[in-house]
Amino acid sequence: MGEALELGRVTDRRPPFKYSALARVWFSDTDAQGVVYYGRYLPYFDHARTEYHRHVARFRCDGAEFVMRALDVEYVAPARFDDLLELFVRIRRIGTSSVTYECAAYRLPDDLEMVTATQTLVLVDLESRRPIRVPDELRDRIRAFEGIDLEA
Repeated sequence: MGEALELGRVTDRRPPFKYSALARVWFSDTDAQGVVYYGRYLPYFDHARTEYHRHVARFRCDGAEFVMRALDVEYVAPARFDDLLELFVRIRRIGTSSVTYECAAYRLPDDLEMVTATQTLVLVDLESRRPIRVPDELRDRIRAFEGIDLEA
């Protein structure tokens, strides 16, 4: 088993997104109406973001971690048990201490848009719990992957 297994992939299916991951809707993700409970999309997007990190830059900063600062979600259509979702993720902007992601979930195989989200995470020092600058090495890796689609 020489090749690393990945749960996400580089894609050109939905520009400006360059990365996606797949998720299957489990029965436990649905509510009494038989549709995905709205809060379950956040773990789906966490999964896609984690795979994106693994692929692009490993996103490890000694003594610091990214924490959620803001989240905006728009629900477009309901997903149901056993639906297959393709979760697109990209970094739209890098600030001084923050990173803003754009996410979108589409049902396969019909490619119906289900949910979109914007997430802003801030890099904080673990000891002081105060924001710190996103390291240049990480910025460079993100810029190399996102290219011209990354906002200045």
